[in-house]
Amino acid sequence: KSIMEPLRGKNILIAGATGDIGFHTARLLQGSGAQLFLTGRNAELLQTNAQQLGLLGNQYLSVDLSMPEAGEKLAKAYFELFPTIDILINAAGIGIIKPLEQLTEEDMLNSLQVNLLAPYRLLKAFLPAMKTAKKGLIINIPGVLGKVPMAGAAAYSASKYGLVGMMQSVREEIKRTDIRITNVFMGGVNSGFWDTIDLRVQREKMIQPEEAARTIWFLCQQPASGVVSELVLQPFNHQAI
Repeated sequence: KSIMEPLRGKNILIAGATGDIGFHTARLLQGSGAQLFLTGRNAELLQTNAQQLGLLGNQYLSVDLSMPEAGEKLAKAYFELFPTIDILINAAGIGIIKPLEQLTEEDMLNSLQVNLLAPYRLLKAFLPAMKTAKKGLIINIPGVLGKVPMAGAAAYSASKYGLVGMMQSVREEIKRTDIRITNVFMGGVNSGFWDTIDLRVQREKMIQPEEAARTIWFLCQQPASGVVSELVLQPFNHQAI
């Protein structure tokens, strides 16, 4: 008997299912028999991804989690389908990388909205159900820049450090439950993240999204007796942590 937690029949919400990591994670989890609910900002891409996985129309909903009511709207649709939530995966994020002189207030607010307020809204919407069940797993991806900043990442690191701090605080609030929190510090993933960033990067030497997704899939199967509080995954030739 495998000591790994079986995923068959587990109810899993994936935010950022329109991103490379989110989509590949969804595919792996579905292959293991999990029941999925997907969300993402790009409605068209979300529908395409959901249909590729053979999901039904009530198994996904496009919301913009940088909007205040989005969390409640998502929770309403989710709980109409599934009575409980076993795993919440937040693979959504935005990467605005530029020197401080060029970093506008809008850039800063945008980074905080997507990388910090969106996970906060997800928590507000789904943590109560986990508290009722006294169990669950929450996975966020602060990334390497949530631990070790780099030049140009003032807004990004501020938002990701905030995410780490928020999750550490919440961890203290759920100590009497079996709710587990995992932060994934992933660096250099060859995803759409880099498409808009003006840096010379060797994308072929980065972690591929499929590999990054495999890590999250692995975390979802950890036995409930312990908690992987942190996982670091970086390209071999670019280790910052």
